[in-house]
Amino acid sequence: MAKLPQRFCEKMKNLLQDEYDDFIKGYDNDNYYSLRVNTLKGDIDSFTAKDMFCLSPVEWCPTGFYYDNETRPGRHQYHHAGVYYIQEASAMAPVASADIQPGDKVLDLCAAPGGKSTQAACRLGGTGLLVSNEIVPSRAKILSGNMERMGVKNAIVLNENPANLEKHFPAFFDKIIVDAPCSGEGMFRKDDTAIKEWSEQQVDVCANRQSLILESAHKMLAPGGKIVYSTCTFAPEENEMMVAQFISNHPEYRIVKPVVHKYFSPGRPQWADGTPDLADTMRLFPHLLKGEGHYVAVLEKTGGETEKIRYTKTVTDKKALEEWYKFEKSTLKGTDFSNFYLFGTTLYSLPDNTPDFSKLKVLRAGLQLGEIKKGRFEPSHSLAMALKPENVVQCENLPLDDDRLDKYLTGSEISTEDDRRGWRLISVDGYSTGWGKSDGNVIKNHYPKGLRIMK
Repeated sequence: MAKLPQRFCEKMKNLLQDEYDDFIKGYDNDNYYSLRVNTLKGDIDSFTAKDMFCLSPVEWCPTGFYYDNETRPGRHQYHHAGVYYIQEASAMAPVASADIQPGDKVLDLCAAPGGKSTQAACRLGGTGLLVSNEIVPSRAKILSGNMERMGVKNAIVLNENPANLEKHFPAFFDKIIVDAPCSGEGMFRKDDTAIKEWSEQQVDVCANRQSLILESAHKMLAPGGKIVYSTCTFAPEENEMMVAQFISNHPEYRIVKPVVHKYFSPGRPQWADGTPDLADTMRLFPHLLKGEGHYVAVLEKTGGETEKIRYTKTVTDKKALEEWYKFEKSTLKGTDFSNFYLFGTTLYSLPDNTPDFSKLKVLRAGLQLGEIKKGRFEPSHSLAMALKPENVVQCENLPLDDDRLDKYLTGSEISTEDDRRGWRLISVDGYSTGWGKSDGNVIKNHYPKGLRIMK
């Protein structure tokens, strides 16, 4: 780890006082590594029963587990199948505190690379609507890829400025996640770049940006809804002071105390304006738990009015969807896709009550089903990742010890003993991984070239 900035140390010593020595000693502790099971793909018990990666539970997130870094789950075949998301343990706390319910309309305003969005998607369980936004185009593409890998069906992925979004979604969302861009002090132990880029001026820049983002979130939150504000920094200017300023400007909000675990610390009112309710926000300190530095505040909107909003028009012309229906009848079973939307020849299935996104930069509109071509339908990789073996007529399941698995992931055709022809879902130990197309002897590979493992 690079040397900590002197001004940062002086500031933390002044803030923490008697606790400072323990705080600094925490930087000598080993890093912790964690993942979160994707419950859209399978249940937790089935995954943990496989006894892999030397797992132990993250106590504040029922789907989170620490792993032994030597097991390298990021390189495992299960990672390609979206069985889990590698996520820092403390970063699981905000969504765990959001009280997301099935059917909610949820916005993740600063969503890349997708840890909190995919966690929110698991809480929704395929219901409701998830809008995941990222302002940086390159990061938005990574976000979209992770949503695809995890098999999320009900998300709209956007590449927009929050100030533009507020014009399109007035008083609309039930829950808004604001994992605000911050000075990154909480990541110093594992990220030397965060140390090198830190300055007191950077803290002020981040605080100004966070204030604007929170204002946009306020305008998009429905009455009775909640904003979950979080950072991975220790700076009071970006945490308690930011929340105190927001509450002062918007008296229709109240701070809601989330479920607090024994390893969490209350917010420090004395580090802001002394408002007692700031103690109902929470801090995660690395010297007190197995994770990095984090701050979480839950803000409930108690007043305001709902506003009318335009919704996306969907395709109902069965003639235009003829090739899709043929594919669905021959290949799928037990599925009920609806709310069809055509962008050129690409067919999507939108979540219910999707707002009009025609004037927004959209990377992913619900679930991409595939391409409608003359005389045929070609399914997308997104569709494969969102399905389960029980959703298809043909499935070729490849156990981990099957030599064909690595061949498939590198893009090669694989053999089969099933002489049926047609599209076939390929799965690893029952977790969907992609498409193949069988001619009765071999399965032609349709795993995307950009995702293939190098030989």
